[in-house]
Amino acid sequence: MPLITKDLIAQHNLTGDEYQKIIAILGREPNLTELGMFSVMWSEHCSYKSSRIHLKKLPTTGPRVVQGPGENAGAVDIGEGLCVVFKMESHNHPSFIEPYQGAATGVGGILRDVFTMGARPIALLDSLRFGELSAAKNRHLMKGVVAGIAGYGNCMGVPTVGGEIVFNDIYSQNPLVNVFCLGIAEKDKIFRGTAAGVGNPVIYFGSKTGRDGIHGATMASDSFDDESEQKRPTVQVGDPFQEKLLLEACLELMAGDLLVGIQDMGAAGLTSSSCEMASRAGNGIELDLTHVPRREPGMTPYELMLSESQERMLMVAKAGKEEECIAICRKWDLDVAVVGTVTGDGILRVKDQGKVVAEIPAKALADDGPRYDRPYMPPSYQDMLTNLNYDIIPDVKDANAALLSLLESPTIASKRWVYQQYDHMVRTNTTVRPGSDAAVVRIKGTNKAVAMTVDCNSRYCLLHPYEGARIAVAEAARNLACAGAEPIGLTDCLNFGNPERPDIMWQFVMAVEGIKDACEFLRVPVVSGNVSFYNETNGLSIYPTPMLGMVGLIEQADQATTQWFKAEADDIILLGTAREDLGGSEYLKVVHAREQGSPPFLNMDAEQALQECVLALIRGGLVQSAHDCSDGGLAVALAESCMSGPGRPMGAVVKLAPGRLRKDAVLFGESQSRVVLSTKPAHRQAILDRAERLGVPAAVIGVVGGDRLVVSLGNEQVAATVIDIPATALYDRWAFAIERTLKNE
Repeated sequence: MPLITKDLIAQHNLTGDEYQKIIAILGREPNLTELGMFSVMWSEHCSYKSSRIHLKKLPTTGPRVVQGPGENAGAVDIGEGLCVVFKMESHNHPSFIEPYQGAATGVGGILRDVFTMGARPIALLDSLRFGELSAAKNRHLMKGVVAGIAGYGNCMGVPTVGGEIVFNDIYSQNPLVNVFCLGIAEKDKIFRGTAAGVGNPVIYFGSKTGRDGIHGATMASDSFDDESEQKRPTVQVGDPFQEKLLLEACLELMAGDLLVGIQDMGAAGLTSSSCEMASRAGNGIELDLTHVPRREPGMTPYELMLSESQERMLMVAKAGKEEECIAICRKWDLDVAVVGTVTGDGILRVKDQGKVVAEIPAKALADDGPRYDRPYMPPSYQDMLTNLNYDIIPDVKDANAALLSLLESPTIASKRWVYQQYDHMVRTNTTVRPGSDAAVVRIKGTNKAVAMTVDCNSRYCLLHPYEGARIAVAEAARNLACAGAEPIGLTDCLNFGNPERPDIMWQFVMAVEGIKDACEFLRVPVVSGNVSFYNETNGLSIYPTPMLGMVGLIEQADQATTQWFKAEADDIILLGTAREDLGGSEYLKVVHAREQGSPPFLNMDAEQALQECVLALIRGGLVQSAHDCSDGGLAVALAESCMSGPGRPMGAVVKLAPGRLRKDAVLFGESQSRVVLSTKPAHRQAILDRAERLGVPAAVIGVVGGDRLVVSLGNEQVAATVIDIPATALYDRWAFAIERTLKNE
């Protein structure tokens, strides 16, 4: 057994103070296996040591909440004895090192988080961030990540029904791969990761254990540098076909009266699953590694406890039910073995070949890790970012050219190249496919459907983390409202740089406060989530990116609404009003190469009134289409409404009253709390009346029809045409932009 030296402690990403705390817990020096177990469980990735005190501020309860944070996934009641189970996780560092397997195993991990709760996964979303596609490395990363997501999800038979992708050079050295999964379960048959019942057997099942992924959790809790490529061996290799067998075996095990608790072996592998299950129940577990199925000879206890090999689960069965559990696992061609017993002493005791190789209080590993209230303060450059003198920025002269440039910006352009690689129709539940404000999946056996979306404008969060996070919550809820859904729950995936830097910690704290305040106002509980720190390379951090996945309920599935115009002669109505909100806009970045200014103003009262209005109009059968205004402003929202549908692009004739606003602010400003509706002329007045009663500004701004998008600015007497482009030209520029870029290899 090697001597525990300062260098060895540092290699395990533990500080001197943390090592002293380990000695105090054990009453002695740890051995190498114990050091490794503490290292992974006390990593930022597993222990949330820099974030936990702030995450406690988030609202996590509500009348629909079945399971809040603290389990493998959150669960929210949708009626008729059912609940939706969902969570979002990151797999950022592994995807940078090995994009295909990093992304694929990210999908595998989030699927296991959901089906270990007793839910059958029915939908995946992905939220991705890459550097600009002009760089070959970024094109390589994007292609690999998309292939990995598609390869795993398609093989599992779980549809990837939507998501979002943003491109910015700040992510060139730290791409973000966040994956969301949603499943359906019976409300009274939720399973939890608990090792209750002294004497109950602990059973390992799934794939064999190998040496892949060792110290993956530690790697995910570390900043990158120029040597990061050498970390490639820490990325796991996934097998979706094995996971499909694992899924079916789990659901069959859960259908019988066999289990006390169950948990997947994710980050930190056998260590995390065993100590977390034991700690939740206030018990201990005694493991015998001799029986662990393995695919490589000569594996040490250190390697067996820290391996993050994929497609593995740990269950605690009811005493006497072992053989039934083993028979089900073997039926599904899974490796399975009884590897331990629940004990009452609170100790995770690990044996190998009859010898005790680790003996640690389970609670010390799972719950008693360090908690840091790290210092935070805004960076010195913050005022420079937000102070933007618009007098030096010329107003738009050629709005046609500006709109076309925005439509081919990869962040706004169609993501069809991506989602066409995903099977988004498998299992025949998908009613709104990728390409609208939110994806919609029906719940078989009911009239209900659920809508889901992932959102975050990281540039807003850079300029003002609190406001940016509030806007992310509001936009996610607005997207759901445009689909006809009432928001019922949220999961977050908070991606930030190094928390040991006060400026990064300030971004995190402010973003959490923003999420808290917006969720409390809109009464949307946060039921699960993930924090990904240390997303920086050579000291350069990503923009703060608090990614939010929100779920909404549609009581009548046939009321699901999409964003594209439906028919000639329909009226176009704009809900909400514009301000001079150019700060942080995609327009400033694309046309003026600036990422500055204050993000758009958000009035939560106006936002709530708007969402209630949109939902009421959709439920009243008055709306043909609904699309929120976000990246690129009103002009882009109108263009997308013309061309994002499954049929031929449609035209529209629109007249806008600019008031005292700049022309570019009217067309491309990203003012919040605005939705573009289309409706039959017979419903026009009913919509205007309902909006007036709810205090929502509403105006008829145009009509659907023709083969061009024509936008004029002016009043009743005088109006000047500023945009006049054939709908087919808009479509060509928008639909094929990413494909054209990727084909230039």
